[in-house]
Amino acid sequence: MTRKRTRLALALLTAGALLAGCGGAGTPVEPAPIASVERPLPANVVVGAEPPPDPKGEDCNATASLRPEGLGMPPGSTMDKIKERGQLIVGVDQTTYLFGFRNPTSGALEGFDIDIANEVAKAIFGNAWRSHIQYRAISSAQRVDLLKQNEVDIVVRTFSITCSRLKDVGFSSVYYTAGQRLLAPKNANVRSLADLAGKKVCATSTSTSSKMIAADPNNPVLVTVENWSDCVVLLQQNQVDAISTDDTILAGMAEQDPTTEVVGEPFTVESYGIGVPKQNTDMIKFVNAVLDTVRAGPWQESYNRWLSESLGPANPPPPTYR
Repeated sequence: MTRKRTRLALALLTAGALLAGCGGAGTPVEPAPIASVERPLPANVVVGAEPPPDPKGEDCNATASLRPEGLGMPPGSTMDKIKERGQLIVGVDQTTYLFGFRNPTSGALEGFDIDIANEVAKAIFGNAWRSHIQYRAISSAQRVDLLKQNEVDIVVRTFSITCSRLKDVGFSSVYYTAGQRLLAPKNANVRSLADLAGKKVCATSTSTSSKMIAADPNNPVLVTVENWSDCVVLLQQNQVDAISTDDTILAGMAEQDPTTEVVGEPFTVESYGIGVPKQNTDMIKFVNAVLDTVRAGPWQESYNRWLSESLGPANPPPPTYR
């Protein structure tokens, strides 16, 4: 039998099978019962999480950093080793609009924190810095561990300086001061944590925000996630009632979703610093020298570009050294 006849025979057999299948309606199949469908949750969400609050009364003068000693890079220093390696490895965010986010058009990382990280790269590599900085997008939960493991040289990721964190990592002087507030739907009539008693409030798992929510006497239900963008998804799907974090982060969320608004007065002071491996004291001093130059001009330029429209005028916080 030729190939042409074989193909014709197969076609006739297939058509016959189809016609046979269509000859009678048969017994209808009962559809599976449909129960209520829960919307999927982002990875590693914990509802009702209870992270322990920071120890009460602890005072370590957290925002006082090591005094800078200039922008020199002596042989064998941490900065010299980074220059020899050819890459400054920086832990950053890629999910927080205005501070650290990926431009959907160019794919480049942008934002206030990215600008601060770039200034450190410029101080080490000069005009060729763009080809010598490696951004590593990390979650807030990874910040401390990656510094302890020396997998990044610095972390610039809305990183609040606290006494508990100083036990594990080093910090620069304060380069930005924020305050914890709430983001809620405009029609939700939420103005403070007192309005969220028994309701779900989202925060990242290792943030200072999650500790404040867990310790609040109004007993909101803490929902923890890995990234702030996950909180936005949960709020938009009505799976949480509000988000609580620094007003800087919330401003970016509100700008992305005009159905939401930042509400209430700040109920914390969050002092952002650049995280550095604790043993690299020369790098901490070097970064502080970089920040001294940033406060003289680049800080204001970056703030005006990213934040002034949402948060109003501001000046760089003065450094405190020990």
